[in-house]
Amino acid sequence: IMQKILLRNASVRAIILYMKKTVFSYAKGDAEMHLEALQKLTLLDYPGRTAATLFTHGCNFRCPFCHNAGLVVRPSETVVDENELFAYLDKRKKLLDGVCITGGEPLLQKDICELIGALTAKGYYVEIETNGSVSLKEFTNITPAPSFTMDYKLPGSGMEDKMNRDNFALLSGKDTVKFVAGSRNDLERFKEVVDSYSLTGRCNVYLSPVFGKIDMEDMVNYMIENKMNGVTLQAQLHKIIWEPDKRGV
Repeated sequence: IMQKILLRNASVRAIILYMKKTVFSYAKGDAEMHLEALQKLTLLDYPGRTAATLFTHGCNFRCPFCHNAGLVVRPSETVVDENELFAYLDKRKKLLDGVCITGGEPLLQKDICELIGALTAKGYYVEIETNGSVSLKEFTNITPAPSFTMDYKLPGSGMEDKMNRDNFALLSGKDTVKFVAGSRNDLERFKEVVDSYSLTGRCNVYLSPVFGKIDMEDMVNYMIENKMNGVTLQAQLHKIIWEPDKRGV
């Protein structure tokens, strides 16, 4: 259906409405392990570490501003072979110290706990980027526990009702909650959540704009007015330096 919509040159608005109405009925563990791609080196995805990034396929959300939309709907024919993955990591052990697992929504993948355990057993620190809908409880029992960058979806995403707020109590100083705002209403809800759960005293808090929907100066002024000194503002530099839709940068 999605391909037909695209082939008919439907408007972006129509595609977004389609995506919102057809959210996958993924439950945890329903998705077969599908490692879509491997970025062999990143200095950005796991702050403070040289890392590799694993991308998984599939997500239970349809956020209109998703920057990895290609991983959400249509799996590619290319799959990262786990044996080749671990052979690469063994070879790069002295150069890499972390692995970031993102998606899609990686915590929906079958056997994701086993994958995390295998990576930590090899001495790698593991960072999980998650959309905030899946409980983190069982993953905090892994030793050493991975760190989490967890989204909190604001009203503009249309996904806030799917947030698992119990996860906030499981976060610590090594973890991050990330918000993406596209309006004044989003900013006000962002502040409400941060204050209600005392997030700046618990973990790192990042705030990013929906590109083209909100002025970053307005975001900074809002943070100043509300004395949100414990929040880090993130700019999507790749959209500022290059054309916003340019891929692979």
